[in-house]
Amino acid sequence: MLASFVLALELAHRYSAIAVFDPKIGYRGLDRYIITISHTPDYQVGDRVDIKRDPCQTVKVVLCGAPNTGKTVFRDGLKEAILEREDVPQDFYTISGCPDGDGSWFAQTAQKYPELAAELKAEYKAKFTPEFAQDKARTVDVIKNSLLLFDVGGKISAENELIMAQATHAVILAKSESEVADWQGFCRQLNLTVIAIIYSSLDATTDTIQTQTPQLRGTVHRLIRGESVKTRPMIQELAKQLVELASL
Repeated sequence: MLASFVLALELAHRYSAIAVFDPKIGYRGLDRYIITISHTPDYQVGDRVDIKRDPCQTVKVVLCGAPNTGKTVFRDGLKEAILEREDVPQDFYTISGCPDGDGSWFAQTAQKYPELAAELKAEYKAKFTPEFAQDKARTVDVIKNSLLLFDVGGKISAENELIMAQATHAVILAKSESEVADWQGFCRQLNLTVIAIIYSSLDATTDTIQTQTPQLRGTVHRLIRGESVKTRPMIQELAKQLVELASL
């Protein structure tokens, strides 16, 4: 946010209009930009500019699995681990596919301003409705960044089916073999490639990596809110594999 204001200050006086890319409102084959600054009658603030997109590979990874496995904590740690890599795609993007108020902004806000984070979470929390699922599915569909990471709620449902159908790959986070089997079957129905099966262990003290290829398997320990998990070996390995997958 701070960087965007600095850029705006420098660029606003050099060009007749400035438009900002919004990946959530794109359309098939088009990138959409919104005019935010204008010194010309040719554009009004709020106008939309559509630009045809060159075809490119898009890797859309859904983090799914049973409830109470720490998916939100895992997602935030994975996001941080990816962003800290030197080979991270410049357009890497992450969103939340849950209406629970834990958006991709929540973890960092909670670390610095816990009361504000709790207030915003309560304000943004909503019910998991068909309308929410349709809107979220459309958002995932139109995002054409080279690497997208998003999580979904912990139930095998029609709403999650609609959202997850827009993904290309899946990571399953679970606590038992039966949970894994259920979500593997769900991903199979949606033709999603499951690239990782990870067991979440609250009581363990270390991660374990059993296999790296052709499918990452193992455990991740202690996914507790408020704790930084970006350096966990399992999260580091998955971050590496996702970046490599997006660069193929």
